[in-house]
Amino acid sequence: MKSDIGLIGLGVMGQNLVLNIANHGYSVSVFNRTLSVVDEFIAGKAEGYELITGTRSIPEFVESLRRPRRIMLMVKAGYAVDAVIEQLMPYLSQEDIVIDCGNSYFKDTIRRSKALEGKGFLYLGVGVSGGEEGALKGPSIMPGGSPAAWEHVEKIFTDIAAKVGKGEPCCRYLGPDGAGHFVKMVHNGIEYADMQLIAETYAIMRDLFGMEAREIKEVFAEWSEGDLSSYLIEITRDILGKKDKDTGKPIVDVIKDAAGQKGTGKWTSQEALDLGVPAPTLVHSVFARCMSALKDERIPAAAMLSGPRQAEFTNDRAEGIFHLEAALYASKICAYAEGFALLREASREYGWDLDLGGVALLWRGGCIIRAQFLERITDAFNCDPDLANLILDPYFKEIITSSQESWRSVTSLAIRYGIPVPAFSSALSYYDSYRARVLPANLIQAQRDYFGAHTYERIDRPGVYHTDWLDTGDVVESLESK
Repeated sequence: MKSDIGLIGLGVMGQNLVLNIANHGYSVSVFNRTLSVVDEFIAGKAEGYELITGTRSIPEFVESLRRPRRIMLMVKAGYAVDAVIEQLMPYLSQEDIVIDCGNSYFKDTIRRSKALEGKGFLYLGVGVSGGEEGALKGPSIMPGGSPAAWEHVEKIFTDIAAKVGKGEPCCRYLGPDGAGHFVKMVHNGIEYADMQLIAETYAIMRDLFGMEAREIKEVFAEWSEGDLSSYLIEITRDILGKKDKDTGKPIVDVIKDAAGQKGTGKWTSQEALDLGVPAPTLVHSVFARCMSALKDERIPAAAMLSGPRQAEFTNDRAEGIFHLEAALYASKICAYAEGFALLREASREYGWDLDLGGVALLWRGGCIIRAQFLERITDAFNCDPDLANLILDPYFKEIITSSQESWRSVTSLAIRYGIPVPAFSSALSYYDSYRARVLPANLIQAQRDYFGAHTYERIDRPGVYHTDWLDTGDVVESLESK
């Protein structure tokens, strides 16, 4: 009997997805470039699974699938995806479906969609979030690509996805070509910001309030039961309670402070710049990881560069934690606002017609940024599908308004004591910039016109103008045609 679906790429995520699919009653064929991995999987994790079939070549793998063939790729983004597609092509039939479930760059997905569909095949670019556990127990799934292809895999994907509420799957079709991978990219960009904000919160409690890991754990445990409830808050609580068996110290205290990254945060930042969407919290969270990687430079710099005089924090710690919770929530809202603004603009630019409330629904379960307040985001966009910015929604506006003094107090206190808070300060600047009736960009426009004759507009009459700035007399403008 031929398999319902196939998967190439038996890393941990790929293996767990296969088990998830089989656990839901679907037959799966598997292949991996390193054949020993196939053997180890079939004899190990997949032992006893009659619905899982190991194959030892691309032709055997393709032949083992019923038509139209549904082929999932769980390989490294970039060249590897193109290489596997190239290997598959001679053995595929018209309307067979290739499904890239890796963290591919969405523009690569657009390119691949056009290329394969031009040859009569179907293509899906599917974002999958949830890590190893989510892949096995139910991830958040963000599909984009051919609508015809989606009809053939919808049942499988909605069955294996995380479920929330009354059994609603965290999976829905998002739009053509690269829509799914773009949404996954922005998910990861928000994830970078969320993680950085939590890290800065931890640093303030550790370096300013003088708290030990076990004390900070208790704070996160309390927050995990309230408005800040989320997967990242929960795992932070767990991390801070874990001890190193060799030293007896909290494991977090012996981990090197140099964070890695795999590219999706960078892609989010680049796309925000390309589309002209302000996303400073997301961007500075990527830069924070870049700065952390300069560990070998920071160590000698710490001995050479001075900061503010260290003074003991004498304020009430409980009050400080109260303000810190409010600041974290407000900053988190801004990070999500930036991400959803980016999704809105990309939807316009690429013609995806994204349902932003629906995107928030996908992130309620299974994924890394799953959080209690995503329901509120869905409500906001359901109430006003044309909402220009999340912070204009009445609920989020009220949260930020009531948190504002705490937010400013925490950020200024950290800066005063020399604790770097790029995400907190970027989020606050984003809010202040967005609410500003007048920004100093008028001076920038004058400078641009001075050195490059770039022209400017006036606030008191229409038209585009240029000034001869080197004329020593009164300002005389010339009207430029648009």
